[in-house]
Amino acid sequence: MKVVVLAGGLSDERNVSLSSGAQVRKALEENGHKAFLLDVYTGLPETITTFEEAYDRGKENSFSTNISKDAPDLNKIKEEHNHQAELVGPNVLAVCKTADVVFLALHGAIGESGKIQALFDLYDISYTGSGYQGSMLAMDKILAKQIMGYHHIPTPQWIEWDDTQTFSLPCVVKPNANGSSIGVSICETQSEFELAIKNASTYHDKILIEEKICGREFSLGILLGKALPIIEIIPPEDSFYDYQNKFQTEGAKEECPADLTPTLVSSMQQLALQVHKVLGLGSYSRIDFLLDSQNHLYCIEANTLPGMTPLSLLPQEAAACGISFNELCETMLQNPYSSPFV
Repeated sequence: MKVVVLAGGLSDERNVSLSSGAQVRKALEENGHKAFLLDVYTGLPETITTFEEAYDRGKENSFSTNISKDAPDLNKIKEEHNHQAELVGPNVLAVCKTADVVFLALHGAIGESGKIQALFDLYDISYTGSGYQGSMLAMDKILAKQIMGYHHIPTPQWIEWDDTQTFSLPCVVKPNANGSSIGVSICETQSEFELAIKNASTYHDKILIEEKICGREFSLGILLGKALPIIEIIPPEDSFYDYQNKFQTEGAKEECPADLTPTLVSSMQQLALQVHKVLGLGSYSRIDFLLDSQNHLYCIEANTLPGMTPLSLLPQEAAACGISFNELCETMLQNPYSSPFV
């Protein structure tokens, strides 16, 4: 198959996305496909308008799977491309239209907000992951919380912040639509809270405030309607699962399958499947949970395009039940989203 692996973009998770894309491209090539890694923002020169032209050019490119400790400087990237206003770069659509499938290795921004999915639906471009509606609902943390509450899915107490409200400390401050824990702060004091609000507001105009749940953190993937083994995330002491702990080898540790009773495993897997269903997600996702000292489960959020980096959780969960990274990529590729409007 001719596959565009779409990554990068003007996202705070740009570096993670490029790492995911490099891993996926390598796997798909090893699986016998023609796979080309394309940055959705930078695009291609004007002379390249077909997949074959892009693939021939890309064969000489090598891409690193390493992720720097700091989030990318998006202003610098804009400057390097003459402050290009379009989020979809030159000839991206033209090349994607001539491919068989677009493998979405995007994280955050237009990749998980549903915008690129809606655009591809208009052009009848086949892509992996979830459709525009499910992507939008999962990316918008406040909307996702409202839907989970309606369906009686346990989630930490929360409010949408405005300066007329108060919220008990300790708490967690999050930008409403961001991933990889970028802009997230755990606040124990009022001064920490005020700094956290300022920090989160640089990433999004809406801010989610959650109660702090003390306990263990878990994640599990959904693949073709089935729950994968649960992975436990163990951050370094006196830290949490932030951007650096996610993607640096000296960061958080993971255990998969997690050490849980069969009852808790079953409960978490059923809740994950329910979250996946009520948000209307596609052939795969990853759902994150907290478990407090009283064994109460809380869903934190859903991820529609989980990371596929060397340290990412979903590939570890798949490996725990005998699915190799290349097999996982192949399964995702062979089960693209089917738009009801095409």
